[in-house]
Amino acid sequence: MNDSQKSPSALPGVVLVGVDLGLPHFDAELEELAQLAETAGYRVVDRVACKRRAPDPALFIGSGKADEIKALALGHGATEILFDQALSPSQQRNLERHMGLPVNDRTLLILEIFAQRARSHEGKLQVELARLQYLSTRLVRRWSHLERQSGGIGMRGGPGETQIELDRRMIGDSIKRTRERLEKVKRQRSTQRRQRERRETFTISLVGYTNAGKSSIFNALVKARAYAADQLFATLDTTTRQLYLGEVERTVSLSDTVGFIRDLPHGLVEAFAATLQEARDADLLLHVVDASNPDHPEQITEVMRVLREIGADDLPQILVFNKLDAVEPERQPLQRIDQIELDGQTVPRIFLSAHTGDGLSDLRGLLAERVRARFGVRPPESPDSGVGLEDSAQ
Repeated sequence: MNDSQKSPSALPGVVLVGVDLGLPHFDAELEELAQLAETAGYRVVDRVACKRRAPDPALFIGSGKADEIKALALGHGATEILFDQALSPSQQRNLERHMGLPVNDRTLLILEIFAQRARSHEGKLQVELARLQYLSTRLVRRWSHLERQSGGIGMRGGPGETQIELDRRMIGDSIKRTRERLEKVKRQRSTQRRQRERRETFTISLVGYTNAGKSSIFNALVKARAYAADQLFATLDTTTRQLYLGEVERTVSLSDTVGFIRDLPHGLVEAFAATLQEARDADLLLHVVDASNPDHPEQITEVMRVLREIGADDLPQILVFNKLDAVEPERQPLQRIDQIELDGQTVPRIFLSAHTGDGLSDLRGLLAERVRARFGVRPPESPDSGVGLEDSAQ
């Protein structure tokens, strides 16, 4: 029985900790961290938010707050402490010694979820690379048992070589091998892309914040059965299908990619470069936004930050505001299709619901317009052939 099938009381309990350092959009309720923890198979027993001008070099939080969190954890029977911010190896070690409990951060939590969700060979390689990169930073000064000397006759390593040096070398070798295997995957993907280019295939990638509904839109458009759920990182592996657009009598390639998240560790962006290559090489990005989430402006900003990091921020985009059925009546848009400023560019925006299907025909019409502009395909003469941009705006 996996963690998702266990009763809530059987799941390991965790205390969530967030530190307000004066940065914008601090998640005081720790809602996103709680979703991450629940997705990873934890049970949230308490949440602690505190303010500091700067992180404490030794404990990230002060010793008094650390004592308070320790008492809460012991009182609730928690087995772990999870921080919303990234901890340095020394801060993590000091907190564990001070509290007597395992202490981990947002980065490791995301890695755990990725390890649970990866299904394809490529996805597993990417998770392994990210895990090794994270682990390599945790070797120094964290585990005292790694400081033993292991040199001598019949032992690996030279005389006096410490166990930590051996582990560091072994991890370095593993990172090198995993990178080489991922490079092979990248070359295979490049070959597939060149084949698509020779066939003049129009490629579209779905991008967006995690749990915005990308997989639901993907399934609705191509009638596929890609895994979709109301949880963070439901999709890790890129799925590509052919989408036929009757409006222009042409087939396009549609890819569903991994969702982005606030403070996504740079190492994870690097590790998932092969998957995100689909987005970088697309002719068009469908940037999916959860219209019902009040924090969607910040989520759009975060997605654009990652797109800049992978060199895909200058690609043509259509903003797809999904989950319209969950938007309150007073917040319903006046127009289903309009224009919006995004990073100094004017881009189309469409409101729809993948759940009800409302607005999907309009989206197909927008896609047909892009294909028509690219290949010069004449619009069909049939009056009921589809809804284009001009039709849906009326």
